[in-house]
Amino acid sequence: MTAETRWLDEDQQRAWRAWLDANARLTSALHRRLQASSGLSLADYEILVALTDVEGGTLRMFELGDRLGWEKSRVSKQVSRMTTRGLVRRRECIDDRRGAFVDLTDAGASAIRAAAPDHVDLVRTVVFDNLDTDQVAAMYRFSEAVLDRLAELEPATGDAGRRRID
Repeated sequence: MTAETRWLDEDQQRAWRAWLDANARLTSALHRRLQASSGLSLADYEILVALTDVEGGTLRMFELGDRLGWEKSRVSKQVSRMTTRGLVRRRECIDDRRGAFVDLTDAGASAIRAAAPDHVDLVRTVVFDNLDTDQVAAMYRFSEAVLDRLAELEPATGDAGRRRID
């Protein structure tokens, strides 16, 4: 038995396409601005943020992947690129020979401190300066509802990397 497709209505289709377009264009703008102002890629920045969010600036590779929602191979390749540039250090896990830690280096900490002001300025300018308090609250509720639904639909992985901001 095949369920009938529940197509999006006109308003839903317009909202969905606008959200996809806004997300793609914002991601592209963030990446270009980071590259121009700091030499970091958006992927570099995301890893550095994840490491600065934890005490000691260290995460297991699988924890880093969970936080970012990235596949193991993507994390490994990005960490290798960043290790070459001295932004992070990869350290083997003594207790688990298959695992590894990713440590924030002094150079990585300096890079994120230097890049963050310009990055947050773009986020504020493009996103938040044009929204009132009610719209920001609605944006938060919308994002949480989508993330909660994803966690319900993907119980094995959907909530692994969630950092609730409640």
